[in-house]
Amino acid sequence: MDNRLIKTRLPLMLLALVILTAAAWAGLIRLGWRWPALQPRLPLSHGPLMVAAFFGTLIALERAVALGKAWTYIGPLMSGIGGILLAFGIPGLAGPILITLGSLWLVIVFITILRRHWVSYMIIMALGALALLVGNLLWLFGWQIYQFVLWWAGFLVLTITGERLELGRMVQKPAYSQPLFFTITALYLGGLVLMLFSWDLGIRLTGAGMLGYALWLLRFDIARKTVQQSGLTRFIAVCLLSGYLWLAVAGGIALGYGGFPAGPVYDAMLHSIFLGFVFAMIFGHAPIIFPAVLGLEIDYRPIFYAPLLLLHLSLILRTTGELAGLGWTRLWGGLFNVIAVILYIGMISPFWQRVKKSHIQ
Repeated sequence: MDNRLIKTRLPLMLLALVILTAAAWAGLIRLGWRWPALQPRLPLSHGPLMVAAFFGTLIALERAVALGKAWTYIGPLMSGIGGILLAFGIPGLAGPILITLGSLWLVIVFITILRRHWVSYMIIMALGALALLVGNLLWLFGWQIYQFVLWWAGFLVLTITGERLELGRMVQKPAYSQPLFFTITALYLGGLVLMLFSWDLGIRLTGAGMLGYALWLLRFDIARKTVQQSGLTRFIAVCLLSGYLWLAVAGGIALGYGGFPAGPVYDAMLHSIFLGFVFAMIFGHAPIIFPAVLGLEIDYRPIFYAPLLLLHLSLILRTTGELAGLGWTRLWGGLFNVIAVILYIGMISPFWQRVKKSHIQ
């Protein structure tokens, strides 16, 4: 790893991992585990830390690496520092303001990219960055998180679907597939905007959009073909396809139940998106993104399926148990969600990769 990577990318990735740890800890305390909160407001910061700070930093870092310009690293740096301030309970608005400025910087990065490459998939990802900025502004201005959390989810849904649309160019699809994708996108964006004025109806419309995206991806995404291969290629495809199923679950819940400010339905919908869909995408993309961002070579092993399976099984336990009124499933399902993520991060970490190589040699 060269000095440039050490001085810019690695510290930012470490910031993101610290934020992820704080967010996971806060989430477990919210579930009911009686562990020390480290600072009084940590449990209330679970959502902002996980989405606005962690994912905001991680995806902004990925964009900065792709663009290759020094100024683009300012965005993930602001989001990362803001997340640390929030995690450690620094009073005032410094943390939220920095996180919001980081998302504004990401929008500027996408504007720069679009000036060079005005293409459909990049427009979708830019809309995702804009959704993050809107969500962060609503958070900063004092809206309740349940009122706009699907804007934060929109950041991730649009980013991921935009990336899949880009890779989908490699697969021959029916002529109607692209117009259908843009129709779903209009439905999804319309739901997000409507949510600001008619919350329940907006959530149902957004749910229809998520369900539409999931069905489109299950039908047209290249993962349908690559899952027939072997090794890392198949593992990535399994991660993607399983994630699409969770997006369909989230869309179905939102469409069927509408707006809930809290409770089992609310929890099941959100964690179907953020854990089932988004973390399945992270599991699948990490073996590609980590080498690009950190210069870290990751050797695939079939054991990678273990944390993926644990993630899905624990989320099934958590969501079905909650909806059935079984409180203990929420507690233990959430704990094993976190264990699954920790296991996977450990498997792809530089330390574990070195241990494996030393063992092989």
